[in-house]
Amino acid sequence: MSVNRRFLLIRRPHGDPVEEDFQLVEEAIPGPPAGGFVVRNHFASLDPAQRGWMDDAPSYMPPIPLGEAVWATTVGVVHASDNPAFVPGDWVMGLNALEDYSPVMPGGFTSPIDISLFDTPSRYLSAVGAVGLTAYFGMLDVAKPQPGETLLVSGAAGAVGSAVGQIGKIHGCRVIGIAGGADKCRRLVEDYGFDVAIDYKGKSVDALAAEIAGAAPGGANIVFENVGGDVFDAELMNLALNARIVLCGLISEYNSPVKHGARNLWQILVKQAVLHGFLIAAYVDRFAEGGAQMAQWMEAGQLKIDEDIQDGLENSYDAFMRLFSGQNTGKLILKIV
Repeated sequence: MSVNRRFLLIRRPHGDPVEEDFQLVEEAIPGPPAGGFVVRNHFASLDPAQRGWMDDAPSYMPPIPLGEAVWATTVGVVHASDNPAFVPGDWVMGLNALEDYSPVMPGGFTSPIDISLFDTPSRYLSAVGAVGLTAYFGMLDVAKPQPGETLLVSGAAGAVGSAVGQIGKIHGCRVIGIAGGADKCRRLVEDYGFDVAIDYKGKSVDALAAEIAGAAPGGANIVFENVGGDVFDAELMNLALNARIVLCGLISEYNSPVKHGARNLWQILVKQAVLHGFLIAAYVDRFAEGGAQMAQWMEAGQLKIDEDIQDGLENSYDAFMRLFSGQNTGKLILKIV
């Protein structure tokens, strides 16, 4: 590759992102900054959080500047370096961008990885990346599952949700997953070992709440929330006393210009529940710990992590929109090289 292709954000999306919000450009390959290095990106993670970074709104991250490449966690190889700790040819993972080559400043989050530990380097974006570790720490550090408890997971067929459910089963929970469509619900039970799968599509809040109640007559001890909106409202009507709610994402609202939020929050008071906002960024210094356990579970056949790999930087927009159409069938990853 003699040029650096970059997938730029050139306009703030209003509602669903459209192709005109982005532009694929070709620029010169950057040189390493003083004390830094350049990464040749091989794989990039595509995540719902990136949609939030595109808005000029208060968040845990500043907005992506217009005219800059869309930020993404990537796995790649050091291409050139002005840092003795990062030698050309080393494999690394870090927060970079949807581009062929990313200059990395010293003191950033990029760290070396050992690709010999897994069948593909992309595992560092799924099982032992932010997605897998979100499930790991969200469950073990926040939800603290106990044998015999009922775990309710929304967005259950997604990359985080499917791992959450399996970790719940490992710890002796009865696991109920909510997903969209018969195929996803089938995969929850057959591929990931969920006890019950509920299809939310075409159902009112009351109808969905009633179906959850049928599957969990005693209520859910743990709710791992990835969706928000009507799905969350239905779940809130089915809390057990002293339930723990892990608020990980609200994907149903990311593209909505009007945020209606949850309307049944009063049930948190009624059931004396705890609502805990969760960000994986708080656990960066413990990634090795979580990654080791996730790898052990995978090797033992207790944990199945699927990847949906889409090919080509030129297909960034179409690949990204799979997140919101429900087409992805595992952790969504863009293969750049």
